[in-house]
Amino acid sequence: MMYNFKKSSIVFFCLLMIVLPIDLQVVEAEEQDVVENVILMIPDGFSTSYVTSYRIFKGEELVFDPFLIGMMKTNSANSWVTDSAAAATAMSTGVKTNNKMIGVTPDGQILKTILEGAKESGRSTGLVTTVSITDATPAAFGAHVISRKDQTEIAKQLITKVDVLLGGGKCHFLSKTSHNDEQANTLEVAKASGYYYLETRDQLLNLSGSEEKVLGLFAEAELTPVIDKRTKEQPSLEEMTTAAIQSLHTNDKGFFLMIEGGQIDRAGHVHDPVWAMNETKAFEEAVEKVLDFAKENGKTLVVIAGDHDTGGMSVSGYDEYVANVELLKEAKATGNYIASKLNYKRRNAANIIKEYTGIKLTKKEAKQIKKAKKKEVAIAINHMISKRAYIGWTTHVHSGTNVPIYAFGPRSNLFSGNLDNTDIPKKIAEVMGVQISDK
Repeated sequence: MMYNFKKSSIVFFCLLMIVLPIDLQVVEAEEQDVVENVILMIPDGFSTSYVTSYRIFKGEELVFDPFLIGMMKTNSANSWVTDSAAAATAMSTGVKTNNKMIGVTPDGQILKTILEGAKESGRSTGLVTTVSITDATPAAFGAHVISRKDQTEIAKQLITKVDVLLGGGKCHFLSKTSHNDEQANTLEVAKASGYYYLETRDQLLNLSGSEEKVLGLFAEAELTPVIDKRTKEQPSLEEMTTAAIQSLHTNDKGFFLMIEGGQIDRAGHVHDPVWAMNETKAFEEAVEKVLDFAKENGKTLVVIAGDHDTGGMSVSGYDEYVANVELLKEAKATGNYIASKLNYKRRNAANIIKEYTGIKLTKKEAKQIKKAKKKEVAIAINHMISKRAYIGWTTHVHSGTNVPIYAFGPRSNLFSGNLDNTDIPKKIAEVMGVQISDK
């Protein structure tokens, strides 16, 4: 028996030595396959508190919950608390810069972005957002300026390298591209260079899919918050996402697409939990479309990561072990919209807030709204709603907390662990086989 056992063990070991290297070679080859398409989704201002609050709001697991793979550090070059410009620059170039700077180093040197690297490889490129397409996050993937405020220049640069641009920001395309009055504005230049131009949801939905270059500007500045929309003139993030993929997927070499849920951040700045939850819902609907495409395509990597936290939201607050986020489902508008419906002396505050939120104000609260400064009325309303939902806030700007990373598709395992925001484009460049800045 001892002899037979030893003999069997030797035979098994020899077979293992023969088979194992072959299997390892196969796995290694699979891991080195170049990914054809990458879709990077950025829910602006989105941290774990937003995730938890939205899960309670929704009442079930999120579409992207199964793909949680890591966390991401968000600091900029000059601050532990980043702004969107520096955060997006890190996520697009792999290099940290100072707050307010776009696509350049702190000393102003131009950085190559992952979108530009994808373009050089022959892939198509796209940017989609619910705010202005020239705003900090999309801008950092296709423009290089010292100040994020230079949105006319950003528009000019975007149309030279991005095939599909969908969002708001029409006003920044109508300014002249130079101080020469005879010079055409950026929108005219875009049309002349072959962009199919869109202004309405119907135009977007009627795209044939064969348009290689598309410029959709659906608002002068930002799109209307989803919960405030009273018409169907503007497309949803889900609809813009579907159209972008449809157009970009015609390129056999693949594509790079960045999709931003930009108004989650806007909600956080003014402490509006209703706005935040509904924009997160709209973002999740876009994620679902992206995952459907990626699962069917098989050659698409999807990465989802917020650029930073906004507002310092907490789940529970006010010194109680309570969360009541479900209450937000009853609301029908943002705090800004509700504030716009108040009359001159705000005597209708109690009725309007009851109509749009289902909340019955106390006399003290109604008095607080009447006395609030004009610019602070919406925030006062938001705080009253937040308190009833037991959602706390710590700041009207950003916080420096880490944010979650989700990934799906080939090579998604590379995004595990506690990464820096500069790691995101480096790993995407690796899987796409393209070059970005090496600074």
